[in-house]
Amino acid sequence: MREVLIITEPEKVRVLSEENRFKILQLLRMGPMSIKELSDALKKDRTTVYRHVKTLEKAGLVEEIGNQGNEKIYSRSARLFLIKADPDESVEQFRQAYLQVEAERLVRILEKAGFRIKDRGEMVRLAKRVLNEIELRSQPVLKRISQAGVELTEVELFHLLNMLVFLQSCELCGLARRVQKLIDI
Repeated sequence: MREVLIITEPEKVRVLSEENRFKILQLLRMGPMSIKELSDALKKDRTTVYRHVKTLEKAGLVEEIGNQGNEKIYSRSARLFLIKADPDESVEQFRQAYLQVEAERLVRILEKAGFRIKDRGEMVRLAKRVLNEIELRSQPVLKRISQAGVELTEVELFHLLNMLVFLQSCELCGLARRVQKLIDI
C-alpha cells in the first residue's frame, strides 16, 4: 500500500463522488475488510457492495490483498488520497461540497481550540475560498508530480503542500488579512 495517492484524473474523482464508494473507502481506512464485512457495515446487499468495490478496484483506489476462507479481502491502495483533479464540470459539484465540509471542519477546529470567531458564516466562506484558491493554483505542480509517478510519504506531502501555500502567500495576502480580522489570535 502506498502512503499517498494524488488523484488528478476527473474519471477517478467521479468514481469517488458516489456516496457508497466514498463510504467504502472510509471503512477501509480502519483496515482491510471483506465484501461481507463492508456489506454489514453499510447495511447494503453484497452484490451492490461488490459492484462498488470492483469499480473502486478498477480505478486503482482499492486492491485485493488476500483471502479469508471464501471471502476476498480488500484494502485501500493508499493510506491517504489527495484529490487534485483539474476542474471538470462533472466533478465540480463534488469538489465544492468537499471544500464546504473541509472549510466548516477547519472553523470547528479553531473554535475547539478556543479561538473566538467574530462572524462564523463569513469565516467558513473565506476558508472555503482560500482552500479553493490554493487547490486551483497548486494543480499544475501536483499533476506533474502525479504524472511523473513520484511517490510521496505523508510527511513529504505535508511539506510539499506547505511550500505550495507559501509560494501563493503573497497572492492571498488580502484574504489572509480578512481572516485575521475574524479571529482573535
